Amino acid sequence: MRPESPTDQSVAFSALGVSPQLEKVLAQRGILTAFPIQAATIPEALAGRDVCGKAPTGSGKTLAFGLALVQRLSPGSKKTPRALILAPTRELASQIEREIAPLAETRGLKTLSIYGGTSYGPQRQRLSRGVDIVVACPGRLEDLMEQGSISLRTMEVVVVDEADRMADMGFLPAVRRILSNTPKERQTLLFSATLEGEVDRIISEFQKEPSKHDVTGGDDDSGVVTTNFVRVRSTDRNELTAQLIDAHGPTVVFCRTKHGADRVAKQLEGHGVTSAVIHGDRSQAQREKALRMFTQGRASALIATDVAARGIHVDDVACVVHYDPPADDKDYIHRSGRTGRAGNNGAVYTFVTDEKRKAVMRLQRDLGFDTSSVHSRDLDLTQIEKVVITPAKETFRNVHEALDSRGEERGAPRGGRNFNRSGGGRPDRARSERPRSDRQRGDRPADRDRNGAPAARDRQDRPSGYAGNRDSRSSAPSRDRQ
Repeated sequence: MRPESPTDQSVAFSALGVSPQLEKVLAQRGILTAFPIQAATIPEALAGRDVCGKAPTGSGKTLAFGLALVQRLSPGSKKTPRALILAPTRELASQIEREIAPLAETRGLKTLSIYGGTSYGPQRQRLSRGVDIVVACPGRLEDLMEQGSISLRTMEVVVVDEADRMADMGFLPAVRRILSNTPKERQTLLFSATLEGEVDRIISEFQKEPSKHDVTGGDDDSGVVTTNFVRVRSTDRNELTAQLIDAHGPTVVFCRTKHGADRVAKQLEGHGVTSAVIHGDRSQAQREKALRMFTQGRASALIATDVAARGIHVDDVACVVHYDPPADDKDYIHRSGRTGRAGNNGAVYTFVTDEKRKAVMRLQRDLGFDTSSVHSRDLDLTQIEKVVITPAKETFRNVHEALDSRGEERGAPRGGRNFNRSGGGRPDRARSERPRSDRQRGDRPADRDRNGAPAARDRQDRPSGYAGNRDSRSSAPSRDRQ
């Protein structure tokens, strides 16, 4: 796997083989040169090769596969789209379609994103009228396949985006079934932050001699992220959060539970903070509204649960607050990766209450911090810019690089969930929310769709271990017990 040179960032899209028509659309958006992952993968993707790219979230992967896909795609026909992009979350699927749609329009290609939490009727109608590019979450796509609303037999290009997140959420069995229903001569593009374990099996099974590229270590567009572990009384967290938001600017605040997120948002209002909330009990329309409020500056804070850790793709997040400490090191990285994007620096604060002290110490060890020199400390808000603890690996050039220096090499269990090494059990996950999105209360579609037909069960974000999954061999209960 070839690491890319930093000079790749100055490459013009025309030099990569991108058509003048598409390059003009990019220029209108202020995008003039390619990011490393784009410079590395676009020429081979345009040549029709299978491509496997290792790159962190926010590195420009969407345009890397989107430009090649749009330029190579032939016209579609009724119910037979020519390209499929698989994404793990609704937010990501919606974002991918928004980014690709202007490019597709230049060639008369139609796009559609399909995911759970919304009615089947409009999606069926759009498919029946003819769609060229489908961006889908695996569960809802399988439902529409079973209903005969979509066929994959004429797919020319299939993209698996954030494959590591697919593995984390238990979607890879569904991904395998979907890929097995596409033509063998298709082109397959896969992008992931890690390529080990289950992701590697997908590569071996469904890609043909892929061209592999690793750009995780050379992204100069990632800012410096400073991290802080702050000793705080539980009752003081709201006031401290409000002051951090005031000091830093746009902030994502992570809570462990849905009810906790709602409660924190209301309490922050009492401190003069306008916030928006995103979690599994919110409908898709509510999620999109919350993200709009945050990105447009109408809300200075986004209060979220872990279900949103990879669904939030906003470049200008100045600060991340772990109001409740994450369950494990991988969740810490995914949460913290919301800041320090697009060349901006960021700050991460983890609140450490007395009852969470031991759990945070385990987290620090799993992150590779030198726990002999990492201590929770009181935070002097007049010295915020100076409060930076600096043991080994405390400051990351790119937060997601931590995934490469840890994870599989440390023997983490499959799926990225680390266990308590001293006691053999899981770290404290009291009432923790895990991504199960559309099966959660409030995101469930109505019993009947707008056409009057019984709504099929929605499996958009259902992990493979979820009780009731027809292909699951696991009897494990749902992770979200709220």
